[in-house]
Amino acid sequence: MANRPVQKETNRRPHFLQFNNLACETAGGKVIFATDEWFAPARNLLKRDPPEFIATAFTEYGKWMDGWETRRKRIPGHDWCIIQLGVPGIMHGFDVDTSFFTGNYAPYTSIQAACLDQMPSFTLEGDRTGMAASPSQFEAVEQLNSDSWEELVPMTKLNPGYSESCHNYLNVTYPHRVTHIRLNIYPDGGIARLKVYGIGKKDWSTVSSQDLVDLVALVNGGVCVGYSDAHFGHPCNMIGIGRADSMGDGWETARRLDRPKVLKVDEKGILQVPGFEWAILRLGHPGIISKIEVDTNHFKGNFPDSCQIQACCLTPDEENNLIRNQGCSDKTPKWRILLPPQKLKAHHRHLFSGESVVQCGPVTHVRLVIAPDGGVSRLRLWGRPVNFT
Repeated sequence: MANRPVQKETNRRPHFLQFNNLACETAGGKVIFATDEWFAPARNLLKRDPPEFIATAFTEYGKWMDGWETRRKRIPGHDWCIIQLGVPGIMHGFDVDTSFFTGNYAPYTSIQAACLDQMPSFTLEGDRTGMAASPSQFEAVEQLNSDSWEELVPMTKLNPGYSESCHNYLNVTYPHRVTHIRLNIYPDGGIARLKVYGIGKKDWSTVSSQDLVDLVALVNGGVCVGYSDAHFGHPCNMIGIGRADSMGDGWETARRLDRPKVLKVDEKGILQVPGFEWAILRLGHPGIISKIEVDTNHFKGNFPDSCQIQACCLTPDEENNLIRNQGCSDKTPKWRILLPPQKLKAHHRHLFSGESVVQCGPVTHVRLVIAPDGGVSRLRLWGRPVNFT
């Protein structure tokens, strides 16, 4: 099969953007405290969908904004909020997105983090537009001592929310598990979205080696480490929680331009095409995979014709080398067939087990190959976690 080179971006984006957004509302992230939410509530920070701007939209408190915006502060201090991650894990970077906040964006930010043994019981309910934290809420949050949490990002200047400057990418090197973050803004203002990019960290000591676990799931530490194309949707969506809400919550590629003008199939009904697309995922824990799900939910006129899955064991150095070589199988002879080519259907949950899944021993990485192109909403790889050196 011919392989298409990955398109190079003119403006290089941080590598951490291909990791999972551990704070997203769809992953279970939530705001449990905010000092002030006068113009727009802090829960908007965690929305999955991109921010939007409606010029004519106003509330009784002022201009409607799709983000978190505090009032112009007239008392001592600065504003801040606490976010409980939907998936605790290791942080690699942040995107503080100020989209559409141009004359009202927060000028500076800092970010702190903690790993709390017990999750706080308080949370913010309902629409809190026009509200501020009550004395009792301040008293409750003081028990977390959040002002002394580890500083991941020192006070940093933010850029206004114009299209060319709205994404404030902040790289982080912090090797410890995090459950909560504190987002500080100085002194007040607005932020549209906060994305917390990282890798989930599960306590595998609580999992029996006989239990079947989805080894690639977001909540179990699975992560996408490379892909050929993500024109309409990133492959990291495939390991999200639950079934996809829409096509936008899956991996979808552009249509390949090397498709034959007239399509033909083999004796199994699989299209014979020269090209394919691929995504490489690292398992949350090495394991032996025995059951596979490939879900094309919502992909009705744009599902892949077929797929196959390859697997291998890689060290961190070998993983880095693999990504530098753009995942080409001819440069990585370690790949072994885990799932032979399978014809796919539209809007369908495909389950493979038994003889359909090739027993290839313990693996650390998988490579999902789709031909010629299209969309997959979820990938599940159930297996037994194993320890090996």
